Amino acid sequence: MPIESLNRRNFLRLGAAASAAAMAPRWMYAQAAAVPAMVAQARTAAATTPIKTTKLFDNLYLLQGVGGNMAVQTGPDGLLIIDSSYITAVPHILEAIAAVSKDRPDALINTHWHFDHTDGNAGLHAAGFQIIAHQKTRERLSVPQTVAALHTTFPAAPAEALPVLTFDGSMHAWHNSDSLDLVHFEPAHTDTDIYIHFNNADVLHLGDIFFNGVYPFIDESTGGSIGGMIRGAQTALSLAGEKTKIIPGHGPLGSKADLARYHDVLASARDKIAAIKASGATEQETIAKKPLAETDPTWGKGFFNGDVFTGLVYRTL
Repeated sequence: MPIESLNRRNFLRLGAAASAAAMAPRWMYAQAAAVPAMVAQARTAAATTPIKTTKLFDNLYLLQGVGGNMAVQTGPDGLLIIDSSYITAVPHILEAIAAVSKDRPDALINTHWHFDHTDGNAGLHAAGFQIIAHQKTRERLSVPQTVAALHTTFPAAPAEALPVLTFDGSMHAWHNSDSLDLVHFEPAHTDTDIYIHFNNADVLHLGDIFFNGVYPFIDESTGGSIGGMIRGAQTALSLAGEKTKIIPGHGPLGSKADLARYHDVLASARDKIAAIKASGATEQETIAKKPLAETDPTWGKGFFNGDVFTGLVYRTL
C-alpha cells in the first residue's frame, strides 16, 4: 500500500505547522501530565536543543537531537519522517524540516515503542503526519509499560499519538521515487522493532537494533534479549552493502563496517557472560568478574557501563 494513499485531505504547509508548534499548542499541554523523571528531564533538554541535519541522499536527511535518531524524506508525495523524539523537540524538528523542504506532511514511521522515539508523535500528528508502526508498537503505546531495568513505568500515550496504520510482518511502499521496505525484527531490543530500508537511496534505518559505538539497551520487560539483538544485527548486515548508510537508533551515522564491529562486540559479550553463567555464577558474581573489561574503555562510555550491560546480557541469555 503506497504511503501516499494515506492522504485523505489537504494538509497544512510545513511552515505553518512549525509556526503553530512554536506557540505551545494544546497537544504539548496534553502530554504535560505526570511522567517519569527521566522523561521530564529529557523533555527539558529537548526544548532547547537544536536539531542537526545531515544530507544522506538527494531527498533524504538524518535528523539528530535529544532522543533517537530520525530521518526525513522529502518530495512530491509528501514528507515522510522516521521517529519523533520528545514532544518538546517537535518545534525544532519542524523548523529543521522546513529549512530543507516546503513539501506537505504525509507519514511518520515509528521504529519501536520507546518514549525517546515516540513522545513527539502527538505533535507531529497535529502537524499533519499519519503514524505508521508495527502492530505491537500500537499495542504497547496504548497501555502503561513498566521497564524493569530502568525501574520506571511509562504512561499510555494519548489517542492522537497512536499509529493509525499498522502491520505484522512487513510492509512495502513506494514514496518520493523510492521503494521502502518496513520489516519487523524478531524480538531483539523490544518485541516492536522494525527496520526501514530506502532501496534507491541505499539508506537503512535500524532504530535501536543498532547503537553505534556504545553498549545498547536491551529492554527485557518488552521482549528484548541479547540473542535477539545479535540476530537483528545479522539480519541488518545481510541487507547492507559496502556503501549503505546505516542510521542507528543512537550514535553517529554508521557503515556496514561499524555494524559488523557492533555485532562482534555483542557476540563476544554473550559468549563470555554465558560461559560464566554456565559455571553457576550469580548475576552479581558474573559482574564482579568484569567479563567486558576489554571493550569497556570504548563501548562503556555511552548509556551504560560494562557492569550494567553485563547484567542485561546475563538476564536475557
